[in-house]
Order: sequence, then structure tokens, then C-alpha cells
Amino acid sequence: MHSCLRLIALLLLAGSLGAATPTRPNVLFIAVDDLRDWVGYFGHNPQTKTPNYDRLARMGTSFTRAYCASPVCNPSRTALMSGMRASTTSVYENNVDFRPLIPPEKMLTAAFRNAGYYVHGSGKIYHEAYRRPSEWDHYLEKEGGYPRVPAGQSDGVGGIKFAPLDCRDDQIPDWAIADYGIASLQKKHDKPFFLAVGFHKPHMPWNVPRKWFDLFPVESIKLPPYLEDDLKDIPPAGVRMAHPETDHEPMLKSGRWKEAIQAYLATIAYCDMNLGRLLDAFEKSAYRDNTIICLWGDHGWHLGEKHHWRKFTLWEEATRSPYMWVVPGLTKPNTICDRTVDFMSIFPTLTDLCGIPTPAHNEGVSIRALLANPQAAWNLPGVTTYRYKNHTVRTAEWRYIRYANGDEELYDETKDPNEWTNLAARPEYAARKAELARFLPASDAPEEGRSADKEKKAGGRKNRKSE
Repeated sequence: MHSCLRLIALLLLAGSLGAATPTRPNVLFIAVDDLRDWVGYFGHNPQTKTPNYDRLARMGTSFTRAYCASPVCNPSRTALMSGMRASTTSVYENNVDFRPLIPPEKMLTAAFRNAGYYVHGSGKIYHEAYRRPSEWDHYLEKEGGYPRVPAGQSDGVGGIKFAPLDCRDDQIPDWAIADYGIASLQKKHDKPFFLAVGFHKPHMPWNVPRKWFDLFPVESIKLPPYLEDDLKDIPPAGVRMAHPETDHEPMLKSGRWKEAIQAYLATIAYCDMNLGRLLDAFEKSAYRDNTIICLWGDHGWHLGEKHHWRKFTLWEEATRSPYMWVVPGLTKPNTICDRTVDFMSIFPTLTDLCGIPTPAHNEGVSIRALLANPQAAWNLPGVTTYRYKNHTVRTAEWRYIRYANGDEELYDETKDPNEWTNLAARPEYAARKAELARFLPASDAPEEGRSADKEKKAGGRKNRKSE
């Protein structure tokens, strides 16, 4: 009798809580575009102003050594959403449409919809050119356009586009993207939800209201670590990826290097503000105690290091990005994890935490153990691929790069965090290279639409279309 009464009471309680306590945790899935490690919790760039990223860091566990699957928007996002690396899918570049190659039922969205979640979102989760509306129960269609740089005003240096705008904060699309997430958090949901919010910034163009530029006076800007002859020990395949003549040499000639960094910092600060608006709504919502937050960047960004701008390389600046988790009952506030992971962990970690079967095709590994204990034993590296047969393996102590033509780089990250001394040609490091090479992908799918022979001849040429 008492057992029956207790069961009835529990059912009544569940009914009174309604949408605030779905049987499985909700997921707030936050993506940021082109954001490198210039976020407060990393602790190595005092110039950056990221109070809301720092606020999120205080809420849970943040990773200092988290690496993208690919240093390009489309391959990176396709890999983490499908659970399959570029070396499996052939999605190596921005101009490869992943949709004919990977069916919707293999995606992270499908895993959650099949588990009864309401899957919805806004902004940039996949590469913009290849949205697949059928994957979502609802998706924001109209974000609004960007205000233009006034005629006669400089819009940057060559392909590096930056300029302050005399406009309002709500005239940049990220405002509407955040608004969508805010509105969802204010609604009553009758089943668990997966809410994706994909911010465009700090992707170029670095055009945000002037007040954000004013936070970073040009005279106070400090250049990143830079070595004039940094490319002297880089093999030809690596130099071809760097393309110093494309962006860095024009930037040096312009004398506007500090202005470009100011603009990047301003755009980060603008995005941080919108993240803060979203977090405000989250903390006021009925879902704050039963929602997992996962924030990730698709890859990093160079701002002149190794004579390079943009992503498109296998070095530290292009491959590292923020990675932050808040998991009720698991993560502890304000904890840092220095273990080396990559973003292939996102899919299996979310399914693991939410009690959803992880599909057999998934190539990632759950980091649940690290979320529970950031100091837990961990022996897996981060692995990043850029185009056909170009890979890097990153452990806490080492970075090993092998290019398609056999060129190599090896860096001792403990002694050389700027990756200024390539040790790959030194015979005493042969065993180290072999040890790291064990983690390279076991197979390399041919590049879509290009034979392996043509790819070898193409070397490191970049396709920056629709960056």
C-alpha cells in the first residue's frame, strides 16, 4: 500500500514539474566560428576580453588542449556532427558537399531525434552552403544580413577583411541567432530538447560596431609570438600551406598588423556579449538544472604566426580551439582539464551522457571520465587532418605532422610551445615519430572528385572558397 502511494506521489510530482524535468537531460549545443585559444581560461593572452566565456568556464570543465578534426569549416563540422573523420568520408574541403556522401540517419541530430528529442537550432552548425533542413524539427531560416562597410572606407588588407561599423549590436546576425536560443529557453517543452546555437563570429569579416573596437586601442595591441625565419626548417609541403605571400607579406607591407588583431579581438568580444545574453536566459530558465552545455569551436586561427593568416594548416594556432562542458551532477565548477582530446569526442560523449546508443560508425571516444575527473588517466592524442593524407597527432608533449608527400614535422611542445624548431630530421627522434605515427588514420579515403595522384601533384594548395 505504501509503495503504491509513493509511486502515485512521484507521478504527481513529475506531472507538476512538467517540461522542466524531461526524463533525459536537455542539450544546449553552442558553436563558435574561427575562435582560436584567445579566451580567458587559457590564461596566455591577457589582451582578450571574454567575460562570458570565462563565466561559462566557471560553471563547468574547460579543456586547454582540444583540437579540431580538420582546420577548415566544412570538414570540421561534418566530422564532429557525423562522428566520422575526413579520412573516412572524403569531406576534406569547404567545396565538398557532404550530403550525398553521408546520409542524415548517421548524424548526431538523428541520434537525438530517434531518442525522442526535439532537435532545433539557429546559426552555423554545418557549413552554410550545405544545410539539410530535414535533419531538424525546426531551424531559424532568416538571420538577417550584415551591414556593409561604407564606400570609401578601407575594408582590410587583401583577403583579411576588417573594419569597425557604425551600427547597432542587433544589426549583426549573431544577435538573431542568440535570440532564437533565448526564446527556446523561455518556452515550455513537453519533451527533452537538443538546442543548437551556432555563432558566426569571430569569422571574417571582422565587422562589428565601433564600440567593440574601442575596447582595444591599437597602441596597446601586442603582436603574437613571431620568429622572422620561422619557415626555414619547415618542409616544402608545410610552406605551401602557409602561403606567406598571400596574406602575411601584404599585411607587413600595409603596416596594419596591429589593426587586424584589434579587429579580431573586437569580434571575439562582440560574440562574447551574445553568449552572455544566451547564458542569462539559460540561468533564468526552468531547464538550468537538467541541461548539458557543450561549447566548441570548429578550429583555430593564425594571426601572423609562422607567417600565416587564417586556418588551413596543421600547426597549433589553426588546430586548437575552446572546448567547454557543463554537465549537471558530473562536472565540477571552475575546473580545467589539460588532457589532449579532439572534437571527435563530442558525438559519443553526448550520446553517452544522455543514455542514447552511440552508432557503430562513430570514430570518436567519450570523454565522460575526464568530465568527472579532469586528472583521470588518458593516453589518447588529438588527431587533425587537412586534405588528403595530411595529418597531425598532438599529445600533451609532442606534435607530429606527416604530409601526403612524406614531409614531416616534429615539435617538443614542452620546450617549444611556439613550434619554432622542427625536430623531424634528427635521427635521435625516429622512435618518437614512430610512436606518434601509430595514431595516424588507418585509411585515407580518396579526395572527392580528385584522384590520389592529382592530389599529390596539387600539394598544399588551398581552396578558400566560402571560407
